[in-house]
Amino acid sequence: MPFCILLVGLDAAMKLSYWLTNVFVHRSKMPQTTPYSSKFNPSTYSSNHSHRQPVEENYGGLHYRDNKLVSGSLEALIQLLVPTVDYYPDRSYIFTFLLTSRLFLHPFELMSRVCYLCVDHHRVGDPQTDKKRIREIAPKIVQLLTEWTETFPYDFRDERMMRSLKEMTHRLAFGDELSRRAMQRLIQRLLRKLTTLGQYEESLATSSATAAAMDRPLALKSKQQLVRRDECVLNLCDDPFVFAQQLTHIEMERLSYIGPEEFVRAFAKKRPSDNHKVSCFFSKRKASNLEAYVEWFNRLSYLIATEICMPVKKKHKARVLEFFIDVAQECFNIGNFNSLMAIITGMNMNPVSRLKKTWNKVNTDKFDILVHQMDPSSNFYSYRTALRGATQRSSTAHTSQEMIVIPFFSLLIKDIYFLNEGCVNRLPNGHINFEKFWELAKQVSEFLSWRQVICPFERDRKTLQYLISAPVFSEDELQLASYESEGPENNMERDTRRSLRFDIELSFLNNND
Repeated sequence: MPFCILLVGLDAAMKLSYWLTNVFVHRSKMPQTTPYSSKFNPSTYSSNHSHRQPVEENYGGLHYRDNKLVSGSLEALIQLLVPTVDYYPDRSYIFTFLLTSRLFLHPFELMSRVCYLCVDHHRVGDPQTDKKRIREIAPKIVQLLTEWTETFPYDFRDERMMRSLKEMTHRLAFGDELSRRAMQRLIQRLLRKLTTLGQYEESLATSSATAAAMDRPLALKSKQQLVRRDECVLNLCDDPFVFAQQLTHIEMERLSYIGPEEFVRAFAKKRPSDNHKVSCFFSKRKASNLEAYVEWFNRLSYLIATEICMPVKKKHKARVLEFFIDVAQECFNIGNFNSLMAIITGMNMNPVSRLKKTWNKVNTDKFDILVHQMDPSSNFYSYRTALRGATQRSSTAHTSQEMIVIPFFSLLIKDIYFLNEGCVNRLPNGHINFEKFWELAKQVSEFLSWRQVICPFERDRKTLQYLISAPVFSEDELQLASYESEGPENNMERDTRRSLRFDIELSFLNNND
């Protein structure tokens, strides 16, 4: 099962060396309004192939190599984030620092520091002078806070962050009515976004609770009746393209709610932080949308296996098997690699793969090609090639459907995890290793560009409801259902079937005492 291998990889203490590339930090008058992907121009990450000695320079706690920021003290990096009357930080720097600074200080601490440096630090005590200065810098403060609230809205679920935002509104009102109104609109947009997030998480919790109740231990025959529904999934939806579209709806909705900071949180839990308070902050956070998305992958894999093992007649099993192969092909065509891998994982589970009589009734040429596309050998070379092709198609797309790119998510997490494990956060001189964080931000930024695409397909509510809440077999139940469908081939399998029957019935009895 490829996915299980990757999950193990997330927790392994592996070290991976990366040659990190560089990026320019430009000082611009005002930020650009380009999409996430344009924050990081690939050409700025290319290696310098000349043999000349790189130029090393230091400016106020910041270290540059060939005019590229590579490290700095935390205080100097904070200062670089703060706009002035004649300076506004580059969008790539804003995103990178807001994303990674939480490894060293709580977002509220950064917010407090930024607010102080923007306004209070430069007060001279003369009301007219202070008012004039606030009026001059207010638009840039509003822009910085707009980028923060739009890209990292979940930071503002912290009441202290929201309070600081409202306090800044009052401070800006002292010098500029237009900026005060802009801040009010900013807060209104943020509140709407947080309300939508809360509603989504409630819906997710309800769906999870419903699915968990359906998955409770039952006698196998009782559960077979529960799972079978109208005999097989084909009675619900027999069009592979429509089915793949509904999978894409779920994938894109769940992707859209994953905050970029969740990637940092995912690996921050696995290594000690430089700041104990930050470690506590990460450890207290509730289950993330990122984790819920990984759980969706697992659920889909087991749902596929359940549907294949469920029909009594081998002819029906073969039809279901062929259907999911076609669905997998449609997912590949759409650019939905996560559902594609979940389907392959489900079909490669032992309870499914051992059904030789069923597989013999199916032409597997198409499936073999898809398996090759997702082959983990050579660090998923075939998949990464296909992903680059989908990304290129997306960048030149003329329709929303062509823009869709849904990566194999656990591999994306693994790539980010290895990047984190392979490079230190701080250098021996105490500087923050910003080369590493440029590369991390580049990967997360690409994910955000995929996340913002709107799914263009029509919704099929019955199919969506089935995918989200239909009961599935556990691993043991799948294995037993497989043996009931195509009997054991040797004494070891017979012993396994006997043991599974006993364990499942015992579990059923214990849960009904």
